[in-house]
Order: sequence, then structure tokens, then C-alpha cells
Amino acid sequence: NTIIISLESLIIGFPIPVIFALLLNQVQRSGPRRIIQTISYAPYFMSNVVVVSLISVLFSANGLVNHAVMGAGGKAIMFLPEYFRKLFIGSNIWQTMGFNAIIFIAALTAISPEYYEAATMDGASRFQKILYIDLPLIMPTIILMLILQVGNIMNVGYEKAYLMQNGTNTTVSEIISTYVYKVGLQTAQYSFATAVGLFNSVVNFIILVITNAVAKKTSDISIF
Repeated sequence: NTIIISLESLIIGFPIPVIFALLLNQVQRSGPRRIIQTISYAPYFMSNVVVVSLISVLFSANGLVNHAVMGAGGKAIMFLPEYFRKLFIGSNIWQTMGFNAIIFIAALTAISPEYYEAATMDGASRFQKILYIDLPLIMPTIILMLILQVGNIMNVGYEKAYLMQNGTNTTVSEIISTYVYKVGLQTAQYSFATAVGLFNSVVNFIILVITNAVAKKTSDISIF
């Protein structure tokens, strides 16, 4: 479960902040741009308890979505057992998209306006500017952030997963961190919890070294 959730989060969630930063960079007026930035940053500072409460209000058996489905003549959908991973990953993306885009927005603002002026004179469209100017110039930043995220692939925060767990979805929601919390800490098996934490760190380090080596050979970018 830990690996599946981490890989799906990486594949689905990593490109979204990049795309968001590229699109936000196309907003020319500073007022709307700041409003969009503020709205996108806000969910990052919300407590996981609040986020899980919102998920429960919307997607529980008696939630608003099921009320709408049943009002339309359909049957209630058990979202939390059936769509746990989708809700978990989707809420993570919603929470972190704006904040994770900050580094890419900063990289885009560092691009010299002369590139855009030359492209405009050559008749380039906005999409062509993104494809041939923005993406190539922020690619080192994208690769660096990808290496760091891949190196953290075994760490899935237990707070939200633990709060979203119930008796019907533990087969898909039980991850290493929640298992350690239940077995290692609640039953006072501290040596076991320490061993699992060390295992996680070693696996993350190995993955980080491999990813760094691949990135260095393919793009000459590395973190060490």
C-alpha cells in the first residue's frame, strides 16, 4: 500500500504543480495572479483533521455527494472503502499543489524577458513559448525536485491515512507509518518501530542514490 500510494502520488501529483506554475506564469495582470496564488496556497495550511472532516462531510455514506446521487435516483456509493486511494491522493494534490509550485514559479520569474521578446518577434504562440522557453529553462529545477521526491517515496504521512481509516478500508489504507504507530508505539514495541524506521530510511537512501545516478547520466544534474 505504501509503494502504490507513493508511486501514484508521484506519477499523478508531481506534474500538476509544474503545469500550474506554467499556466500561472501566463497570467499577465498582477492582481488576478496574486489572488490565484493566495487561493492555491491556502489549503496547504489547513490541518489534516479539517481536510479529513471535509472529505467525510462530502464523501461519507451520508455525505453531500451521496445525498445528491440518491436524490438523482442512484444508489449510495461507499467512497472511503472503494475510493480511498483516489481521495487520499486527490486531497494531497489539492493541499500541496500551490505550495509545491512556488519553486517552479520562482524559476520561471528568473527567465530573462529577452527570450519572450525574441519569441514574440518570431511569431511564437503562448504554447510555443511554454514548450521551447519555459520548460527547457526550468528543467534542471524539475529534475532536482523529482530526485528529492523520489528519494522520499517510502514516507507517506500517517496522520491523514490514520484519520481516514475505518473497519472497511484497512486492506488499502494500512501503510507502513500507520502500522508502526499501531504495532510499534501503541503496544510499546519501540525496538520494532525503530527497526522499521531504519528500514524506511535505508530504502529511501538507496532509491535516492539510484535516481541521482540516472539523472546525472541522462541530464548531468545531481544533488551529490
